[in-house]
Amino acid sequence: MKKDKIIVAVTICLICIILVFVMTVQLRTVNETNITLIENMREDELKEQANIWKSKYEETQSKIDEDNKRISEYQEKLENNQETSELLNTELTQMRTILGTTDVLGEGIIIYLQNGEENIISEDLLKLVNELKLAGAEAISINGQRIINLTEIVDVNSYIIINGQRVTNPFEIKAIGNQKYLTSGISSKGGYVDSIQSQNKNITITQEKNVEIPKYSGELKLKTIKIN
Repeated sequence: MKKDKIIVAVTICLICIILVFVMTVQLRTVNETNITLIENMREDELKEQANIWKSKYEETQSKIDEDNKRISEYQEKLENNQETSELLNTELTQMRTILGTTDVLGEGIIIYLQNGEENIISEDLLKLVNELKLAGAEAISINGQRIINLTEIVDVNSYIIINGQRVTNPFEIKAIGNQKYLTSGISSKGGYVDSIQSQNKNITITQEKNVEIPKYSGELKLKTIKIN
């Protein structure tokens, strides 16, 4: 019984750490707005963006409040192994989704990037992934490769390597999240789409009700962090 309680306590501790990390990312998502882009917008565009970011802030704050509530629930139910076990099972399922270890389905957008007069490079994909995260993407994939915090996107010779796998032109990027936020996040004046098109590279965006993104197929292994 004592061993079971220790295991439960350690599991709760790990989930709390993940929740704190997610809360931090959520706050950064709201705070890291592109100041230069805002300065270049017209008044009507600024009003629209302000309303969008206000909604995103309220949603983020709501999620943070929910996470804090969950942590309190863990602390209150720690003495009851059965209730704690049920709660952990639900939360572990959500954590697997956040960490990318399960297939996901939801509304979102699909972006097609293709070589034009110039070729798509890893930097183009990295910028797009960051813009989508900033716009609130909950899950992202590139040519079937799930993007997680440990994902590396690099140029190797004439190829792009993602999660250790070679991906080639054309590129299909899927993102699950609020369609309006995701589309606006990369399509605003002077934003990502304008930047890609100015380099004579091709990009199209479609909004979909059911976007399917596969789970991360690699091995999740931390190289530096050690748990005492």
